[in-house]
Amino acid sequence: MDTALRHMADGFLLVDGDWRISYANPAAERLFIDGGRPADTTVGLLLWEAAEGFGQKKELEQRCRDVAESGEPSGMDVRRSTDGHWYHLRLVPVPDGMSVYVSDIDEARMQAAQASRTRHSAVQRAERIKNLTVALSGALTVQDVVSAVARRVLPPFGADGLTIGVLEESRADRVRIVGAIGYPDTFSAMVEAEPVPAHSPVADVLNDGAPLFVETVEEHLVRYPHMAGRVHASGKKSWAFLPLIASGRSIGACSISFSEQRRLDAAERTLLIALSGLIAQALERARLHDADRDRATELQRGLLPRDLPALPALTAAARYVPAGEATEVGGDWYDVMPLSSGRVALVIGDVMGHGLAEAATMGRLRTAVRTLADLELAPDDLLAHLNDLVAGIGDDLYVTCLYAVYDPTDACCTFATAGHPPPVLVDPSGTARFVELEPNSPLGVADPPFETTRLHVPDGSLLVLYTDGLAETATRPMGRGMDLLKATLDDALKHERPGTDAGFAHADDLSIPDPSLDRICDRLTDALLPAPADATDDAALLVARPRSFRASDMAGWTLPEDPLAAGQARALIREQLALWDLDDLLMATELIVSELVTNAVRYGRGPIGLRLLRSDSLVCEVSDGSLTTPHVRRAAETDEGGRGLQLVSALSHRWGARYEAAGKYVWTEQQLPATEAAAS
Repeated sequence: MDTALRHMADGFLLVDGDWRISYANPAAERLFIDGGRPADTTVGLLLWEAAEGFGQKKELEQRCRDVAESGEPSGMDVRRSTDGHWYHLRLVPVPDGMSVYVSDIDEARMQAAQASRTRHSAVQRAERIKNLTVALSGALTVQDVVSAVARRVLPPFGADGLTIGVLEESRADRVRIVGAIGYPDTFSAMVEAEPVPAHSPVADVLNDGAPLFVETVEEHLVRYPHMAGRVHASGKKSWAFLPLIASGRSIGACSISFSEQRRLDAAERTLLIALSGLIAQALERARLHDADRDRATELQRGLLPRDLPALPALTAAARYVPAGEATEVGGDWYDVMPLSSGRVALVIGDVMGHGLAEAATMGRLRTAVRTLADLELAPDDLLAHLNDLVAGIGDDLYVTCLYAVYDPTDACCTFATAGHPPPVLVDPSGTARFVELEPNSPLGVADPPFETTRLHVPDGSLLVLYTDGLAETATRPMGRGMDLLKATLDDALKHERPGTDAGFAHADDLSIPDPSLDRICDRLTDALLPAPADATDDAALLVARPRSFRASDMAGWTLPEDPLAAGQARALIREQLALWDLDDLLMATELIVSELVTNAVRYGRGPIGLRLLRSDSLVCEVSDGSLTTPHVRRAAETDEGGRGLQLVSALSHRWGARYEAAGKYVWTEQQLPATEAAAS
């Protein structure tokens, strides 16, 4: 037995009832030699005195007494001060004392610590991958991807620089930098101005499909001496260049850099390579999203008016604000259309829903409105035709629309609505109020006829048309939004009056754009719309400032139902054009009026009216009580008549007819001479 104990690799001690060592094998003697005490002198010492080299003397004494009292074995880990190794002391109670086993566990502890570090590293790696995955899952655009990588990848590695480049679709050998963070402005300007060199770290990782880790500036310069300028401008000292591979092909490269020299260990390199795959997948999705969004934006711009006309009777400004990044194109639209006799049509509408189908429907409806407006239909008739069109497109289509026609000859505006929010009228004093319109159902489900509302609009007033996306948000009901719209208008009009801006040369000349309208649009959208990322609906806004014709620019007469009426009309025309200094248009206007009045006497019925309007053109208008439609016909060479409307068409810039309850109006427009047009 003694022989076995003497040859044990572990130390073994026997302790008597007085806690003194009664036996120690050679391994224990070697472990318990303390300071200058000679070997083989351990026997007879108190256990905790012999174990002073292990430290924790008090803890050892208390543990021994606890074992003796409980009769249950126990153990503890202690560190030997002389060699720094860790040992495990196992205390086992025996009759009349205790046996102590001393085992060297330093290597086991090191292995356990390494295993713990490995597990911790794996947990950290999984956590970083998870965090980046979550961040990238919400990244819609390329810039979102760049921001997510900067937040989730750079800090854990102690990096402070990031560039992401993508291969251009038009040129597979050209890399375009889409994001650069953590670099001086001089470096960013250099990167944006110059293409990525063919022999460079980025080009190499793209060609090889393998990452490249450059630990020092010297190593970078040895590999790529021609890039010394970029290296010094970057201010970085270590780099990790990672290929971005999605769907089996390289789409770009990512560079992570450090301002201090940094050597990445194998685990860190493996993690970065894994993260680069996530970045590549997210970047590919974001590029597709950006491309789809750009196409959708171009489609939306193509469907909406590029510029609103500046007309003699009305000038306007508009805004279309799409919903958040995650939403497709919408169905909101607006338009301003010149009509006959200086009148102007305003329209705003909303096809419910988002997507290319809704945008295409919006384009069809806008085209239909312009076509119906060219037919000079009244607002209620126009909405009735539009209702039939919407009903024929599909049962699940929901469209609201507001159509208005402003007549500058009497400063009145006629409104018809199909389930659309009411417009706002701001009077010349700056007081805003909602126009009370007859309620009608949305297009597609409405039951015509549509009710109309006629309203006097004094000069200096504003008309504000909008879609529900401007007033209503996810956190604000429609009623509160309309109150905020009115309050914002009241405040805006305190600062914006026509003629106060240096760019607005003449408050009475609405053919000149009014910059105050653009500022009002900006104030309204800034105050009412949420942040782009929070917007759930698109919004359209149309702000118009109408102006009536001056009495001096209008002249009208009632003519008898008599063949002599044509002669009287010519005399009246000569007198009025002389008064307006439009002698250059006298001969053509006399011929036009003579033909139109003759047709009214011959084919129509009374009363017959004649009216001249002067704005940016000369409008000649003849009315009668019939609803017969004038049309141009091809006369034979031997026919004595039938060429009147051909003559009217040849002499006019444009002409047409419109119908009202009292009868029809045949009108013509002639362009004013250059000097008169400039003066008017």
